[in-house]
Amino acid sequence: MRIHGQEVKGTDIDKETRCRHYHSEIDRIAIKFYCCHTYYPCFSCHEEEGCNAPKVWPKDQFDHQAILCGACGHELTINEYLDCQSECPSCKSSFNPGCSLHKHLYFEA
Repeated sequence: MRIHGQEVKGTDIDKETRCRHYHSEIDRIAIKFYCCHTYYPCFSCHEEEGCNAPKVWPKDQFDHQAILCGACGHELTINEYLDCQSECPSCKSSFNPGCSLHKHLYFEA
Protein backbone atom coordinates (compact mmCIF):
# COMPACT_ATOMS: atom_id res chain seq x y z
CA MET A 1 0.00 0.00 0.00
CA ARG A 2 1.24 3.51 -0.76
CA ILE A 3 1.00 5.88 2.20
CA HIS A 4 2.08 9.48 1.67
CA GLY A 5 4.02 8.35 -1.41
CA GLN A 6 5.91 5.57 0.39
CA GLU A 7 5.39 1.86 -0.14
CA VAL A 8 4.40 0.25 3.18
CA LYS A 9 4.01 -3.52 3.35
CA GLY A 10 2.13 -5.47 5.99
CA THR A 11 -1.17 -7.02 6.96
CA ASP A 12 -4.46 -5.07 6.94
CA ILE A 13 -2.78 -1.64 6.78
CA ASP A 14 -4.89 1.51 7.00
CA LYS A 15 -4.09 4.98 5.63
CA GLU A 16 -2.07 5.90 8.78
CA THR A 17 0.04 2.69 8.82
CA ARG A 18 -1.94 0.84 11.48
CA CYS A 19 -1.90 -2.93 10.94
CA ARG A 20 -3.60 -6.07 12.17
CA HIS A 21 -1.14 -6.30 15.08
CA TYR A 22 -1.11 -2.66 16.22
CA HIS A 23 -4.23 -0.64 15.46
CA SER A 24 -4.95 1.83 18.25
CA GLU A 25 -5.41 5.52 17.46
CA ILE A 26 -1.75 6.27 18.27
CA ASP A 27 -0.26 3.37 16.27
CA ARG A 28 0.69 5.53 13.29
CA ILE A 29 4.27 4.90 12.30
CA ALA A 30 5.99 2.56 9.89
CA ILE A 31 9.60 1.52 10.27
CA LYS A 32 11.99 1.01 7.37
CA PHE A 33 13.75 -2.25 8.11
CA TYR A 34 17.53 -2.12 7.77
CA CYS A 35 17.73 -5.57 6.16
CA CYS A 36 15.43 -4.88 3.21
CA HIS A 37 14.98 -1.07 3.32
CA THR A 38 11.22 -1.56 3.18
CA TYR A 39 8.64 0.11 5.43
CA TYR A 40 6.48 -2.12 7.65
CA PRO A 41 4.14 -1.08 10.48
CA CYS A 42 5.71 -3.58 12.88
CA PHE A 43 8.09 -6.47 13.39
CA SER A 44 5.25 -9.02 13.11
CA CYS A 45 4.27 -7.71 9.66
CA HIS A 46 7.92 -7.99 8.60
CA GLU A 47 8.04 -11.57 9.92
CA GLU A 48 4.92 -12.47 7.91
CA GLU A 49 5.73 -10.72 4.64
CA GLY A 50 9.33 -9.52 4.83
CA CYS A 51 12.76 -10.62 3.71
CA ASN A 52 13.15 -13.38 6.33
CA ALA A 53 16.50 -11.92 7.43
CA PRO A 54 15.74 -9.23 10.05
CA LYS A 55 18.63 -6.96 10.97
CA VAL A 56 18.59 -3.95 13.27
CA TRP A 57 19.83 -0.51 12.29
CA PRO A 58 23.43 -0.02 13.49
CA LYS A 59 24.04 3.00 15.74
CA ASP A 60 26.34 4.62 13.21
CA GLN A 61 23.39 4.90 10.81
CA PHE A 62 20.85 6.48 13.17
CA ASP A 63 21.01 9.62 11.03
CA HIS A 64 19.13 7.81 8.22
CA GLN A 65 15.44 8.42 7.65
CA ALA A 66 13.71 5.22 8.72
CA ILE A 67 10.45 6.20 10.45
CA LEU A 68 7.33 7.28 8.56
CA CYS A 69 4.62 9.28 10.33
CA GLY A 70 1.34 7.79 9.18
CA ALA A 71 -0.52 11.03 9.88
CA CYS A 72 1.48 13.44 7.70
CA GLY A 73 4.10 11.38 5.85
CA HIS A 74 7.09 13.07 7.48
CA GLU A 75 10.14 10.81 7.49
CA LEU A 76 12.16 10.96 10.68
CA THR A 77 15.73 9.88 11.19
CA ILE A 78 16.16 7.23 13.84
CA ASN A 79 17.75 9.80 16.15
CA GLU A 80 14.79 12.17 15.64
CA TYR A 81 12.37 9.35 16.39
CA LEU A 82 14.20 8.23 19.53
CA ASP A 83 14.24 11.85 20.77
CA CYS A 84 10.73 12.92 19.71
CA GLN A 85 8.88 12.10 22.96
CA SER A 86 6.28 10.04 21.02
CA GLU A 87 5.14 13.00 18.93
CA CYS A 88 5.72 13.77 15.26
CA PRO A 89 7.98 16.83 15.04
CA SER A 90 6.17 17.91 11.87
CA CYS A 91 2.43 17.53 12.56
CA LYS A 92 2.45 16.94 16.36
CA SER A 93 0.42 13.72 16.06
CA SER A 94 0.95 11.30 18.93
CA PHE A 95 2.90 8.08 18.48
CA ASN A 96 2.47 5.04 20.71
CA PRO A 97 4.97 5.43 23.59
CA GLY A 98 4.80 1.66 24.09
CA CYS A 99 6.81 1.21 20.91
CA SER A 100 9.92 1.97 22.97
CA LEU A 101 9.49 -1.48 24.54
CA HIS A 102 10.26 -3.01 21.12
CA LYS A 103 13.09 -0.76 19.91
CA HIS A 104 15.61 -3.60 20.31
CA LEU A 105 13.84 -5.31 17.39
CA TYR A 106 14.65 -2.37 15.11
CA PHE A 107 17.67 -0.46 16.45
CA GLU A 108 21.04 -1.44 17.88
CA ALA A 109 21.27 -0.81 21.62
